[in-house]
Amino acid sequence: MQVAILGAGAVAYGNAALLCHNGHDVVLWSPSGRRTAALSAGAPLQATGAVEGLYEPRVAESCADALADAEAVVVAVPGYGYRQVIGAAAPHLRSEQVVVFSSHMSLGALYLEGLLRTRGVASTIAALGTTVTTGRQTSDVSVTVGTIRARVDVTVLPGSATTIAVDVCRALFGDRFSSRTGLLALALSNMNAQNHLAIALCNLTRMELGETWGQNRNLTPAVARLIEALDLERLSIAKAFGVEVRTVHEHFHASFGIPIAPLADMAEVLAQRPKGVNGPTTLDTRYVTEDVPFGLVPTIRLAALANVHVPLHASGLNLMSALYGRDFESENDILPLLGPLSLTMLNGAA
Repeated sequence: MQVAILGAGAVAYGNAALLCHNGHDVVLWSPSGRRTAALSAGAPLQATGAVEGLYEPRVAESCADALADAEAVVVAVPGYGYRQVIGAAAPHLRSEQVVVFSSHMSLGALYLEGLLRTRGVASTIAALGTTVTTGRQTSDVSVTVGTIRARVDVTVLPGSATTIAVDVCRALFGDRFSSRTGLLALALSNMNAQNHLAIALCNLTRMELGETWGQNRNLTPAVARLIEALDLERLSIAKAFGVEVRTVHEHFHASFGIPIAPLADMAEVLAQRPKGVNGPTTLDTRYVTEDVPFGLVPTIRLAALANVHVPLHASGLNLMSALYGRDFESENDILPLLGPLSLTMLNGAA
């Protein structure tokens, strides 16, 4: 299958390596083109970890070129890149293409759907609850793939195209997808923001000093308790809306194939695996700069809509804003474009 990947970070490179490994024809595009310059000049993409090998994805000079022959399009940029990349792609997308958000943040699928509607285009949009691959981009031509998740939730717009979209996702990434109805359930199924908040907040000085540290080794019992407490707030929002979502323990079980247990014990199992993932070594990490404005902020907004009190999520937003000297709430440039959130938008969209 011909696949365009929009992005050039760890998720984009991890997806590119996996898709090339699976035999697909992959083309990469990113707005600046800086990270893909070496690939464009002929250097291979080197993948290590859960995907091993040298791969040769093509590099497009423009978004229009990347989309021209693509049957599927993977949006693999952080939330703070959504507005630019979606804006660049929307004028060139066609109704027969399937667009996959890997992963879906801040209701970006609604934003894209609105832009396409103004053109009379009805592309199928598959919003993934989390990324298929995890890992780190180690250079402009290399990526370490930590994990290929065993199970990933997906919601499709429009809902009538669910079978088609899920079949495309399986053709691309393998049989690992479970369909969910409605963007609300999907939005509340994405646990990256809460998990990364606890991990980053409790290891912030390691990140700031550039230390090398094992992420799962440092998901200690205290950090695990914070994640579990944040998870209870998320589950309370879901209950108020009447939607079912996995617990964080079920998420770890589904993603990493380990038995359900207290989270600290599950993290210990992951820490014993030979190809573990290291934590961020800089404050400039998507664990904060993406997940706080584009993960925590939408969750807090949904909590307000459901009249659910989420003091830990709110405190996390305020603490990270103070630690970084930034107003992370104001950095979300997608939610303001959607107008007031409503259950009709979130449930009726699919």
